[in-house]
This record gives sequence, C-alpha cells and structure tokens, in this order.
Amino acid sequence: MDIAREIGLEFLGMLVMFAIGGILIYLAIKKDYEPALLLPIGFGAILTNIPMTNIFTGPDGETGVFGFLYNNTIANELFPVLIFIAVGAMIDFTPLFQTPFMLFFGAAAQFGIFATMMVALLFGFSLPEAGAIGVIGAADGPTSIYVANAFKLDKGLIAAITVAAYSYMSLVPIIQPPVIKLLTTPEERKIRMNFHQRKVSKLAKILFPILVTIFAGLIAPESVALVGALMFGNLIRECGVLNRLSETAQNVLANLVTLLLGITIGTTMTASSFLNWKTLVIMLMGLVAFIFDTAGGVLFAKFINMFRKEKINPMVGAAGISAFPMSARVIQKMAKEEDPMNFVLMQSVAANVSGQLGSVVAGSMILVLVGRLIGLV
Repeated sequence: MDIAREIGLEFLGMLVMFAIGGILIYLAIKKDYEPALLLPIGFGAILTNIPMTNIFTGPDGETGVFGFLYNNTIANELFPVLIFIAVGAMIDFTPLFQTPFMLFFGAAAQFGIFATMMVALLFGFSLPEAGAIGVIGAADGPTSIYVANAFKLDKGLIAAITVAAYSYMSLVPIIQPPVIKLLTTPEERKIRMNFHQRKVSKLAKILFPILVTIFAGLIAPESVALVGALMFGNLIRECGVLNRLSETAQNVLANLVTLLLGITIGTTMTASSFLNWKTLVIMLMGLVAFIFDTAGGVLFAKFINMFRKEKINPMVGAAGISAFPMSARVIQKMAKEEDPMNFVLMQSVAANVSGQLGSVVAGSMILVLVGRLIGLV
C-alpha cells in the first residue's frame, strides 16, 4: 500500500512539473516573457522529470551530462560571471556620466533586497536562504544565482530563486506601473526634467570600469568576480580596439551562456526538490522584492524633492532597479501617457545603469555580511 502511494505521488509530481514546464514555455512563446531563459528552463524541467532518465544523476549515482554542466558551470559560479562580461559589453554608461546624480537612485532602489530578506527570515528561512531570496529584488538573475551558489543552497532552492528572478524581470512592465501610480500623483508624474548634453571623453569611459573595479575590490574583495566581470565587459566595449570581441560578448557569449544556463537550471527542477512550501514562498517573496525595490526608488525621489528647487520626476527613481533597459522604457512610456511632450528617458537610463551597479554591490554586501556571520568568508 505504501509503495503504491509513493508511486502515485511520484506520478502526480511528474505531472505537476510537466505542467510547470509547459507554463514557462507558454509564457516564453506566447507572452514573450524572457524567452531566452524561461523556454530552456521550462524544457529542462520537463526533461529532468521524465522517469528513468539519467540526464542529471544516473541510477548508480554517477553524474549525467547536465549534472556535469551544473557542477562545472553553475555550482562554481562560472556562468553568472560570463553573463556579467556580456552584460558589461552591452551597457553604455554615458547617460550616467551626464547625470551622475542618478547614481543615488541605483542605490535607493535596492531597498527591496534588504526588506525582503527580513520578511524571509520571518517565514522561517535560514539567514543564507533569506539573503539569497532577497537578492531576487536586485532584478538581476546572475547575481541571484551567484549569491545562492556562494551560500551552497540546495539545487531546488537555487532553481526556484532563478525562476523567480527571471520571471519577475520579464514582468517589470506589469509590476512597476501600479506601484508607481499608487505612490505618485498625476502632477508628480508630469514633472519635466532638464537634460544637459555633455561630451564624455574616451579616457573617462576607459578609466571608469578600471577605477570601479579597484574601488569595489578594496571595499569588498568578495565582489571582485561580479564587479570585475561587469567592468571588464564594459572596458572591452569602450576601449575602441576590441570591437569584434565586444560584439562577440554581446551576442555569441550572451546567447550561448544564457541558453546553457537556462536548460541546466531547468534540469535541477525535479519534483522532489522543487515541489515544497519553500518554492511557493520564494515566488511570493520575489514579487515582494520587486514591489519594495520600485517603492524605494520612488519614495527616495519624493524625499529628495523636499529639498530641491528643480524637482525630479519620482518615476525616475523606479528605474533604479537592475532590469536594464526595460525599466527605463516603462518609465518613459508612463511619462508620455501623462504628458506626450515629457521626455525623461535619458535620466531613466542613467538610473537604470546605476541600478546594474547597485545590484552587484548590494548582492556583494549580502554575500559579505551573511557570509561572515555564518563563517563562509
């Protein structure tokens, strides 16, 4: 009787995981939600739950092909670092140079990370688990994976954190507008901001990634892998003599690593490791993190306006999350809906790229603070 019940539960778990994989594939294809990641994750979830397969771990405990990939590309943080090289090559920091004040919004919009971490602790998660869940609020999938692996979390939790991070990144156009409208008035959303075009020298663009890496390394050595990879990619872009490598990083490297990362993460989503109460709470906490991040940026802008003669459109603060460049586009669209002649795109992009830096720094802070408390660093 117990054997029959166990077989029945395993069969039910398989069907549920097939359904979850199918939903992820549907969202990727039909809704165009982060298709480069959600589709391979969804297919990997179906693949790994087919009975009698040995794609991750064989019947005798030997490592399968995707288990090999996981151990040698994700468990050692290789893929997240490679993705950051690609992301760095895609980012143009020129808008931030022209409006350096926007850097503060990249910091303020990370509030959701620490707020969600506190909420996760209240739900009974351990300190490392809560820290990794909080990093979902960075709207930065590679950072979430990197921190979760550094804390040596269970593969099922890492899979849930990854799915939550990338799912909510794709839902930025749906999540952010209601939060922004709740916290702002129509008059605030109509605020126009002056943008002064400044010429940024090539030397400044080259020195920026080098100096950021040195500064971050001296302050938090544990952040060097993430910050260094991001800044190295940006240096390739800006140096002017490695155009082919920059294009390769932006296209070939980004696409290849994203593809393998997605399907490898998907193959960790077995029913036994993924179907538990922690997974559901992590998905809910991801939503909480994104809401808090958006609110943090908006409220910080409103606070700054109390002391400024030249007002900031509070919506720009919401672009401080790391979902680049999606969030900046959302803010510009909302500004035009309120006032067709209102252009805040450059300020939003500046806040958005600063959020990319802010997410790495915040993730590194979680890694350092929590890691030292539990003795990992």
